Amino acid sequence: MTTTRIELYDTTLRDGTQRENISLSLADKVAIARRLDAFGIPYIECGWPGSNPKDADFFEAIRGVELEQAKICAFGATRRKHSTCAHDGNVQALVAADTPTVTLVGKSWDLHVEKVLETDSPENEAMIGDTVGYLKDLGREVIYDAEHFFDGLTGNPECALGTLRAAAAAGADYVVLCDTNGGTLPWQIEAGIDAARAELGPDVRIGIHTHDDAGCGVANTLAAVRAGAVMVQGTINGYGERVANANLVTIIPDLQCKMGCFCVPDESLRELTSLSRYVAEVANIAHDDHLPYVGRSAFAHKGGIHVAAMLKEPTSYQHVVPEVVGNEMRTVVSELSGRGNIVHLAESTGAGRGTPHAREVLHKVKNLENRGYSFEAAEASVELMLRRAETGYEAPFRLIDFLTVVEHRDGRGLVAEATVKVEVPDGTIAHTASEGNGPVNALAHALRKALEPHYPALGEMRLADYKVRILDSAQGTAATTRVLVDFVAGGDRWTTVGAGTNIIQASWEALSDAIEYGLTRG
Repeated sequence: MTTTRIELYDTTLRDGTQRENISLSLADKVAIARRLDAFGIPYIECGWPGSNPKDADFFEAIRGVELEQAKICAFGATRRKHSTCAHDGNVQALVAADTPTVTLVGKSWDLHVEKVLETDSPENEAMIGDTVGYLKDLGREVIYDAEHFFDGLTGNPECALGTLRAAAAAGADYVVLCDTNGGTLPWQIEAGIDAARAELGPDVRIGIHTHDDAGCGVANTLAAVRAGAVMVQGTINGYGERVANANLVTIIPDLQCKMGCFCVPDESLRELTSLSRYVAEVANIAHDDHLPYVGRSAFAHKGGIHVAAMLKEPTSYQHVVPEVVGNEMRTVVSELSGRGNIVHLAESTGAGRGTPHAREVLHKVKNLENRGYSFEAAEASVELMLRRAETGYEAPFRLIDFLTVVEHRDGRGLVAEATVKVEVPDGTIAHTASEGNGPVNALAHALRKALEPHYPALGEMRLADYKVRILDSAQGTAATTRVLVDFVAGGDRWTTVGAGTNIIQASWEALSDAIEYGLTRG
């Protein structure tokens, strides 16, 4: 049986940057292009050289980058009405970009032809055909994006299909049908692909470009492939205008693992999670934990019954093996957990000797969550419980007392000061004081000052995040406060939790646990 090959076309560096709060530098774009190439994306659309200086500069810069296999695509529009390609600045910018592939967008909806371009169908078709033919004569591969095709097919089928005929007759290598407004449903996509294939014949390669405004971006892409599309366009993590573009990070494993298509080699597929998180990092956007396949929660299991079943048979509650896409199974510990959650966490984190104490730790977790703690994002706190339950465990320090003071001083404004007294295992008592920009900050400085002479490794650890949540705000200043702190050291990151009606006490618990975990981690 022949496996259908689907050509992947990534537009993160053009359509993806139209998402709010994304602004990539030239260096960012080059870095992402290199990563997409190494992953195995065949076509990378990198910008519109006629629209801004940064994109024009990018195409000059990328010529000096040696890529493994990808074709760089410049994006632009067809010539203007009643003009020629040779005298059209946008078309000439595409030529100057000097890319092997050019993607042209043209109008397929009579509403746009008449009200946006302010012309008629014959001139619109001439604009498409002339520009495709002009670039083909220059030796470029041309991908034609039929903008608003599905809306146009509903409004005026002859106009919409006429634009496809014009592009194909001029030699377009792919004709891509675009659901630009993102409101089409899967069965309408299939009908549109059928109409295009009937009009163009079997020799014209059809592609699909969808948006997610109706929540169907991925489903519409899969429907298009079922109907005969052989190129899919999308972005990493679905970044894009308005709601999102179709998410290639979901589409690729759907096609390859579920539909039997070939998109990338298996070894590349195992880099999918890493790719997704890399692009999020470069774009300076928090990675979505709940993304299918690649999210941190994609293979996270919380319910005790689920975890108990999975310890016997991993496929019982997972639709694919996580490692296929470079992810991993996680067990979430919470009040909904069973003993299996604790056992799996203990074994997977190396605190395996704590397994006999799983029931004891589980009972403690459930009681603490009833008091306002949450351990779903604070696995380090649970690991500490397991370690402390082991016979012979010795904590790296013991709190004797601490004091925090906040006062207003003349000429200095508000000043926070903390003193900490701790005992280390050799019996030494360290008593230190420090100032900070708040009581918790002062406590952190004082604790560090007390411990660093005994534990130099503490110098590598740093506080990465401090989160406070008020759980029952109706109680006013007596409300329960939950504190989460994130620490990092080298490539490791861990989170601990504290809770209570006293924010200083909750903060101390989270802070001291994070340092104890860091000093005792394997």
